[in-house]
Amino acid sequence: MTITEPRFDETIHPRNRLQICAILADAEAIDFATVRETLDISESSLSKHVKYLSEAGYVTVTKSRHGSRSRTWLSLSKAGRAAYNGHLAELRRIAGLTAPPVM
Repeated sequence: MTITEPRFDETIHPRNRLQICAILADAEAIDFATVRETLDISESSLSKHVKYLSEAGYVTVTKSRHGSRSRTWLSLSKAGRAAYNGHLAELRRIAGLTAPPVM
């Protein structure tokens, strides 16, 4: 079992980027349109967040053709998965520091 080192990540933390990583964490790859529909955001907004995550090395963008139609696929890179897991571990650690005692 690998232990994930808690690490807050400013790149992932904004809500839409965190949601993108969460969606991609559960799959090998998901098409752009599905991610956009799931988040209920515009294409341009998703494109900006994906570009930011891609430039950080966290998301891989792949294009494929099916006949005359082109599809864009998104996936978390190995570095993106590690950063996402570290960020979640840090959020859990922070929440544990401030959580009221359970009775």
